[in-house]
Amino acid sequence: MDQTSSGAGPGDEAPRPGDAALRRLVFIELPNALTRDIGSFTPDPSIPLPVEIGGESERFDPRRLTAEAVVAGMLRLLAWNPAHEHADYYRGFVKAVKPDILVELSQAGIAKAQARDWEIAEEIFRALAGLFPAAPEPLLDLAILSEDRAAAYTESDREALAEEMDERAFDAYKRLLAMEPPFAPAFFNAAFFFLRRRNFERAASLFETYIKIGDDEEKKARAREIAQKLGEQGYLDNLFKEAYDFIRLGEERKGLEKAAEFLERHPEVWNGWFLVGWANRRLGLWEEGKAAFEKALAFGAEGIDALNELSICLVELDQIPEARRVLERALRLEPENVKIISNLGALALKQGRREEAAGFFRTALEIDPSDPAAKNWLAQLESDTD
Repeated sequence: MDQTSSGAGPGDEAPRPGDAALRRLVFIELPNALTRDIGSFTPDPSIPLPVEIGGESERFDPRRLTAEAVVAGMLRLLAWNPAHEHADYYRGFVKAVKPDILVELSQAGIAKAQARDWEIAEEIFRALAGLFPAAPEPLLDLAILSEDRAAAYTESDREALAEEMDERAFDAYKRLLAMEPPFAPAFFNAAFFFLRRRNFERAASLFETYIKIGDDEEKKARAREIAQKLGEQGYLDNLFKEAYDFIRLGEERKGLEKAAEFLERHPEVWNGWFLVGWANRRLGLWEEGKAAFEKALAFGAEGIDALNELSICLVELDQIPEARRVLERALRLEPENVKIISNLGALALKQGRREEAAGFFRTALEIDPSDPAAKNWLAQLESDTD
């Protein structure tokens, strides 16, 4: 029984996702006597089988060789290297041994995602995408998982990780939207992805496509409603897009000019006032920021962003009780938003309510045990107590 490692070669660049997982695979060759047909599938003894070892320096123990171990190794390979020279053979092997694997693994991946076991869920969805390259469902699950991770990282102010997850979601949607025949659910979900990324024109286009090809009447009605609202509220106005881009890129003064022009056309559209508030807050103009966010809320600002931004201005203006009321309003909208909970903890600490602050930070960590802000605040509290 021959064994070869699948480790990276000396010319490889920086580690990529899955590199460590692939280094835990070795390839073994079985003697002809140990091969037998699996249903209609005939194993080829000349093709080495990937199996997993416990660590990169460990050698494979042949006594641990089982069909399950081989399937696990093939799934890991297909997850992280679906273009492997023997990928088609491994796909045939896995499907022969586990004919119901698509349903079984999909359910397992969704359960892991709901439990926030994100790395395991990602590998499961990647494995299914590698095993069934023509099936859109695993790719859609992977895109949704990446979006959920991006949202969680954004809530805890880990912007670099959030951006990385958004890029993974974007890559998955790019592949989904290129599939033939078109997969309608991908257009619906991708529209919301681009909506969150403030690419309103792309979102509107995807909603329009879904309206044409989708068969879920409830979702089609929602797509029509959102596409109509995007037009009515000026999201498709070039001035709005220019203002947003200027502010995002740190040119707040130019952004304010464009936002003011936008508000001349749409004086009662809340998102224009939000842009004004956002630019002023970034410039440290707290009174102006406060006034603009209050306008945005008066005109029906959606979600918690305006409330959170307003609370920042109120804190800087030393209007702590008002800031707390605003954050409590945000928490009623999103009871498990880690950023809001941590901000309430910081406010309680500012008011000298140490036990209450610690309670907020512990709650945030129950929701997201890796949240750095809550960890740092709680560690600071505990060190001050020692």
